Amino acid sequence: MIETKTEQIISVSNVTKRFGAHIALDNVSLEIPKGKIFGLLGPNGAGKTTLIRMLTGITAPDEGTIEFHLKHSSSSIGYLPEERGLYRKMKVWEQAIYLTRLKGLSDSEARHHLQVWFSKMNMNDWKNKPVESLSKGMQQRLQFVITVASNPDILILDEPFSGFDPINAEQLKNEILKLHSEGKTIILSTHNMSSVEELCSIVGLINKGQVILNDSLVEIKNKFRKSIFEIVFDGSQVAFANSIGFQFEILNIKNDNGFLIATIKSHDKVSPNQLLAALLQTVSIKSFREVLPSMNDIFIDLVGQQTEKITE
Repeated sequence: MIETKTEQIISVSNVTKRFGAHIALDNVSLEIPKGKIFGLLGPNGAGKTTLIRMLTGITAPDEGTIEFHLKHSSSSIGYLPEERGLYRKMKVWEQAIYLTRLKGLSDSEARHHLQVWFSKMNMNDWKNKPVESLSKGMQQRLQFVITVASNPDILILDEPFSGFDPINAEQLKNEILKLHSEGKTIILSTHNMSSVEELCSIVGLINKGQVILNDSLVEIKNKFRKSIFEIVFDGSQVAFANSIGFQFEILNIKNDNGFLIATIKSHDKVSPNQLLAALLQTVSIKSFREVLPSMNDIFIDLVGQQTEKITE
């Protein structure tokens, strides 16, 4: 589990939220560490948006508490919602100033901070354009800039890569990493599992209104490892198969530029050192690695298992 020595910036304790007969969140508890990128994951309808709205103060829990371990104010949290909320007829710069000043910044402060971000994100040519003339990706970039311009301590980004092409998505990832390096706490809610792998160090997975996983990305991958190995070698397939014996199942083997690439699975939790020692006696090893499960695989397995239990 998450080390207790880690300083927490948000504590969610036994939070329940109902909408009529529907329980959106059921006794949810989470610790969000300070200065980390926290991945908030879950399928559609899991309760993520409800939790985010409580973190931002839009709604309140029916039961339980949410505690912020910092001086809490409207400018201490920057929220990029999944539902985009720009005034389509307003001009880009005019709207950016207006929305940034709502966070408590003076006119001069808002202009200074926004100019830095407009230059950084190559948006200066848009200033006098009406918002309705911008593409979805351009509007998304504008909302991101408005979110970060007030220099909040906590950033909540809900599906921030929606509408972005690969180049702009990569730029946004780099900016998120820079903000993280400056000590910002970032809560990233996304269905893009590759972004979770690249950016997040802590992950919380919610399904059916309950927390089913909350740990570091490293610990999660270790917990769900399946003893699958990939070996690139030169030699006889028969000798390779004989050396691994009945303790392993060959999942796949193929020829690539003169070398053989085998994917095998251990049935008896044989250590990698034992496997490597056995192989070195019969074939020439070019590379050897354990294949850890991706977050996408883990997500599908866990959510799928819960769905099966409900339908049984």
